[in-house]
Amino acid sequence: MTLEELVACDNAAQKMQTVSAAVEELLVAAQRQDRLTVGVYESAKLMNVDPDSVVLCLLAIDEEEEDDIALQIHFTLIQSFCCDNDINIVRVSGMQRLAQLLGEPAETQGTTEPRDLHCLLVTNPHTDTWKSHGLVEVASYCEESRGNNQWVPYISLQER
Repeated sequence: MTLEELVACDNAAQKMQTVSAAVEELLVAAQRQDRLTVGVYESAKLMNVDPDSVVLCLLAIDEEEEDDIALQIHFTLIQSFCCDNDINIVRVSGMQRLAQLLGEPAETQGTTEPRDLHCLLVTNPHTDTWKSHGLVEVASYCEESRGNNQWVPYISLQER
């Protein structure tokens, strides 16, 4: 491996870590400010009613769920809708970290069903000009990825 290749790998890893931290920051801020829609069905309803308010779509899945055909069909339809409406999309792995960030209980003891965290929408109402450093960082990463013909970039959230 050449020095240039080593530097490029190191820069890519550093960029991924920066974007991963930005996604985490963004999700926490969006949830705190009631700008987060959680769940495939809830997200589809929102995008049908007000797609212009959606600024980011996160599609979350772990390796063991990759074979879920129904979920893949939902993702394909959501991705298509997002592309048609110029909504940034990011694929995310690390469902446990995602649940931890959103304050989901570690174990549900039969009382309630866990929320569907497979699709998350970050919204920015038209009446507001919410600026988040995390949102700017993630949007920049999405734009950079599209420039490299990677239409749905992938981010791995790491356990802490």
